[in-house]
Amino acid sequence: QVQLVESGGGLVQAGGSLRLSCAASGRTFSTYAMGWFRQAPGKEREFVAAISWSGSSTAYTDSVKGRFTISRDNAKNTLYLQMNSLKPEDTAAYYCAAYRSYSRSLNQVPSQYDYWGQGTQVTVSS
Repeated sequence: QVQLVESGGGLVQAGGSLRLSCAASGRTFSTYAMGWFRQAPGKEREFVAAISWSGSSTAYTDSVKGRFTISRDNAKNTLYLQMNSLKPEDTAAYYCAAYRSYSRSLNQVPSQYDYWGQGTQVTVSS
């Protein structure tokens, strides 16, 4: 089992940057593929980015490609999401999630993830 705690959210102007972090408990972080999802009020939770257990494979939703970068540090049990050129439409609660996998193929559906953090709010003002 793994417990996840997000941090780094906040209020930023359009065009600005934020870096989200997701700290994982336990000694098995490197056995999990990780993902970031977001959910705006009144909308369904949507996939943002995912990374394989080793970091060698990544995936992004089209709307964030070229602006967001997902990475991980297995020695620190931490997942990151660097968000640049932020837009008002990026405003949402951001969640990190995990599922155990050694595959390079990455899941993009929330139901395929087994563990979730509590979320961190990102608000982008215009």
